Amino acid sequence: MTAAKTKTRQKPYPTYKDTGIDYLEEIPEHWCILRLKNVARFGYGDSLPAEDRVSGNFHVYGSNGIVGENDMPNTKGPCLIVGRKGSYGKVQFSEKPCFAIDTTYFIDSSLSKNNLRWLFYSLQWLQLDSFTKDSAVPGLSREDAYENILPFCHIKEQSAIATFLDRETGKIDRLIALKERQIELLQEKRTALISHVATKGLNPNAKMKDSGIEWLGEVPERWEIVPLRWYLRISSGEWLNNSEFMVEKTIDLPYPVIGGNGVMGYTAKSNIIGTTIAIGRVGAHCGNVHLITPPAWITDNALMLKSVREFNLDYLFFFLQSINLNRLANQNAQPLVTGTMVKSQNVILPPSEEQKKIIRFIRFESSKIEKLISKIQNIISLLREYRTALISAAVTGKIDVRQEVLDE
Repeated sequence: MTAAKTKTRQKPYPTYKDTGIDYLEEIPEHWCILRLKNVARFGYGDSLPAEDRVSGNFHVYGSNGIVGENDMPNTKGPCLIVGRKGSYGKVQFSEKPCFAIDTTYFIDSSLSKNNLRWLFYSLQWLQLDSFTKDSAVPGLSREDAYENILPFCHIKEQSAIATFLDRETGKIDRLIALKERQIELLQEKRTALISHVATKGLNPNAKMKDSGIEWLGEVPERWEIVPLRWYLRISSGEWLNNSEFMVEKTIDLPYPVIGGNGVMGYTAKSNIIGTTIAIGRVGAHCGNVHLITPPAWITDNALMLKSVREFNLDYLFFFLQSINLNRLANQNAQPLVTGTMVKSQNVILPPSEEQKKIIRFIRFESSKIEKLISKIQNIISLLREYRTALISAAVTGKIDVRQEVLDE
């Protein structure tokens, strides 16, 4: 028998046998099928509140990653950490001993005699995050996890698979990181472009004057410096009961719910009539600026700009983005930007026609940048798909990596 074809330069094993399992079909002739409970045991993490942690050399792991440090571990190293609550089923790897808290399971050498890097990739293939029985607080049952089927091979072959996947996924991860950095640079370029054009205009030869605002510097001579309070009204958004919106969009809940960081869910109601600027009011995202088209619901975590006069709304949106309203936030435990703070700003008011030209220019240039970002995001998506497929092919025996590892 031959293995299912996989897009990779690696060859399949010489012979295969049927597994009788629909989603696995066949494995190399000398492999076997085991339940996860026969490959590894899941240890329960321990309670360790933040106030009880003592700064030290050992990472503290929660279901979603490192959440702090401690002076003592509760695992050996290396170790796998598997999310039990919250980000259930997520698998992480720690080369050193660590502290696994009580929202996680852990697997170290005391709980499995197999290659833990191989097991790390095999658990990713299992996709333990794809099911849960706990609807109130999503979680992974240890007993349910144990019943999963794993293709199993000798530990020497496990090591070869782990070495191969460490090398190949490392290459993919570095390429993804490079692409993500390209996106960051493009976003920075877009931000810089908006900031420059919204505050300096499109004519590089225009006569300039001192704005009298330290952080703004010079502006075109024909532009006015005006108090923002003269040109608009600001009010807080409106509270929305938790039962009236959900994170996912549905037919019954089609309208976006807007908080300080943009869309936070969907609802059946709208509290705006025309296009509106929303500004984050409270928390880490206070000062963030969003242009919202109806129907939508702006919550009390955001401010709403109303009755804007003489400013083109799109231009004002770009300008407010460019002046970093986050700097206005007070330094309390819960940062806050108030309507009074926003209205107290002295801003620039270009002639109406210049506002329109600036908007057209920003939209045109932004669309080019967004297209580039979209292309890079598609590449990242394909790389991640390939990474997942490569892991699946290696841990299920669709490709034979033994000789390639030996030849290194």
